[in-house]
Amino acid sequence: MSPSSRRDLLRVRLAVLTYQRPLDLAAALPLLLQQALGASQADLQVDLLVVDNDPAASARALVTRVARQTEVAVHYEHEPTPGIAAARNRALDAAGDVDVLVFIDDDERPSPQWLSLLLQTYRRHSSAAVIGPVVSEFTVEPGAWVTAGRFFVRLRRPTGTAVSVAATNNQLLDLHQVRALGLRFDAEFGLSGGSDTLFTRALHRHGGQLIWCDEAVVTDVVPPDRATPSWVMKRALRSGNSWSRASLALTDSARARLVVRLLLTGGGLLRLAGAAVRFGAGVLTRSLALRARGARTLARSLGMLAGAWGYVYSEYRRPVASAQTSSR
Repeated sequence: MSPSSRRDLLRVRLAVLTYQRPLDLAAALPLLLQQALGASQADLQVDLLVVDNDPAASARALVTRVARQTEVAVHYEHEPTPGIAAARNRALDAAGDVDVLVFIDDDERPSPQWLSLLLQTYRRHSSAAVIGPVVSEFTVEPGAWVTAGRFFVRLRRPTGTAVSVAATNNQLLDLHQVRALGLRFDAEFGLSGGSDTLFTRALHRHGGQLIWCDEAVVTDVVPPDRATPSWVMKRALRSGNSWSRASLALTDSARARLVVRLLLTGGGLLRLAGAAVRFGAGVLTRSLALRARGARTLARSLGMLAGAWGYVYSEYRRPVASAQTSSR
């Protein structure tokens, strides 16, 4: 049965998660409201949800002001529990009788027809999720090493391609299928990142179809402090660490976990060797691209190895005072 035939009215909610980024949120909200208005049809109802993960509820005033100035229904949810997994789960919990939940980050800007394109792909495939590409735009041009390493160039696929894992920074979810499977974002990944990796891998493992929509582009606005060698290397380390931890979380027995640990260790060591060869070739040939990509593979490999044996790299750790303060 196609999604549109399940109900006369398809209820869609755009969910943007935010944490102490008022300028980004102020730039994103009008664009998302335009998307909601542009996609609205007789059989389609679109509204907007902002989940504020700041314990001080710093986004409340902005969202309240925006809500008064638009005909689109705007919902505000305060999630004081630190970590993006808690914010994502709050979005799931606040969805009510919504059919489709669409995640986008507060520092991203949707392209024209972004939402309509996601929904077209969803209706065509009746999939559990639709994934769109993210392209980066820099406020300050990164250095030569970051550019040569292509650290912000993400894989693209033809529309209709099935994938097995995805981030939530441009993702549509069929909540009927998600709820039927009882899936949620794992709080153990809240401050480390990777809860979306685990979630989508679990969704795929349980038979949910994840379909790519290459035209539904969002632009990631990269601030200067992220366009640095230090940041991209830490992100590569975290990415490898999260992959190993998610792989272990998907196992269901001690024996299976041991097997997965050994496989991850072997894979990490092979990647490590490959990284050394690539980096060495870069040194010999004076290729900045080879050195940069070798360094990234090295960082990801170390993250995989560490994650396979229990180390957790918390990319989103917060100051103790901020994490413990709550307006509730």
